[in-house]
Amino acid sequence: MTSSSDECDVLVVGGGPGGSTAGTFVARAGHKVILLEREAFPRHQIGESLLPATIHGVCKLLGVFDELASANFVVKRGGQFRWGRRDAPWDFNFRHHQMLEDCAADFAYQVERSKFDEILLRNAARNGVDVRERWQVTTVVTEGERVVGVRCKDNDANEREIRAKYVVDASGHGSVLASTVDARQHSEFFRNIAIYTYFENGKRNPPPLSGNITCAAFDKGWFWYIPLSGTLTSVGAVLGKEYADQLKKKDHSVVFAELVNQCSLIKDFLSPAKRVAEGIYAPVRIRRDWSYTTARFWRPGLVLVGDAACFIDPVFSSGVHLTTYSAMLAARSINTCLKGTIDEQLCFDEFEARYRREFRVFYEFLLRFYDMHQDEDSYFWSARKILGTSEVSNAAFIRLVAGAGTTAEEFFRGKAEWMSKELRERRASPINEKDPALVALRASGKAVVEEAFKGSTAEDRVVTSALTTSADGQTWVIPRMPWKPSRMSAYGT
Repeated sequence: MTSSSDECDVLVVGGGPGGSTAGTFVARAGHKVILLEREAFPRHQIGESLLPATIHGVCKLLGVFDELASANFVVKRGGQFRWGRRDAPWDFNFRHHQMLEDCAADFAYQVERSKFDEILLRNAARNGVDVRERWQVTTVVTEGERVVGVRCKDNDANEREIRAKYVVDASGHGSVLASTVDARQHSEFFRNIAIYTYFENGKRNPPPLSGNITCAAFDKGWFWYIPLSGTLTSVGAVLGKEYADQLKKKDHSVVFAELVNQCSLIKDFLSPAKRVAEGIYAPVRIRRDWSYTTARFWRPGLVLVGDAACFIDPVFSSGVHLTTYSAMLAARSINTCLKGTIDEQLCFDEFEARYRREFRVFYEFLLRFYDMHQDEDSYFWSARKILGTSEVSNAAFIRLVAGAGTTAEEFFRGKAEWMSKELRERRASPINEKDPALVALRASGKAVVEEAFKGSTAEDRVVTSALTTSADGQTWVIPRMPWKPSRMSAYGT
């Protein structure tokens, strides 16, 4: 779709789940939204394993829940892990982590992102978003310190300028706009590289767990194994950054085959399989899974959502959840500012505080989860022992993850408690159900699902930050109950 107009209320950069989500929620509030996507949909994308909070929360609020249910995506009921000290794989089932008493929300989907992303993008168009594919954004337009639009090339390569009251950067890890907000700080702990491709006719676990993701640790890192249909499987290996040079020197398909042979579980699953030879799933691809964040997620006129703002290791499939959740928060801030009811600084500080808190929950749990693997002879795993990792000295990154009000010393003092003698003795078991990190992880997903079904969240009823959600979910409002301003940190206290 094209338009002669070069002005709008909100300009969204990127047509993935974050851009579609932000655009839909803002357009529903009656604002004029233009969305620019550099590729033509459908297109390939990684990040195929979803979480229940995305399906039963954000996607329900977007109005695509039924469409997803009819799309024949593989049902994901949890995960299988070959991790830690136990040789045998163990399972994690969403059924054991029911989010609401009257809504099980005990499944998600494994999706072909080309299909999933297009469903969300076309839904945005149906909700009034002016979707323009094959438009390439090059830079922001500013007036003083404020972003007032972007310069771009349209689908005929003509130079264009589009003005907007707000710009949403949902263009992912390769964003060209994010650096205008702040420089990225990378994690030393999760500085990995992923190599992945696709197979036909790989093995499946017995029903009803046949659609679950499998994550299998081995000496050089870990594998994911994601069933995308009855026959198609996404398979990838996450390796330490030291393998980047090796991948430059050897054929990627040869390297991938060598890695499969070193992981017995994945080798067995792929024993009857053939690698896809044609189409979008044929290449062996490389992705730098270098986790990062920034000191700020917004500046006047521009807000970063999803991977444009921060990225975390993919072992718990948090990517689409963090992207859509942050886009929903950003849309509320924008709608509130356009409505003129609350100060811009307060609105976007609320967005950033909640997004940082969600990011930190996954970050802390992943640190804990990585430490469950105790292979002293493996460089990959020994380099990631929590108390010995160089992450300890990477204080700047820790401060950003934890929030501006939390010091690295506070963060690691809390983390040292995880490494107590009692916890070390329990590490041989898969997951401790009372583990504070796991409890926080479940609670983070429950809030957005509860809102989708009940119109409010547990987080909002226990006011821990400056603003709460309006009854219609479109904007922020000032709580009626007495409250004290938070430090706007990731802790939300």
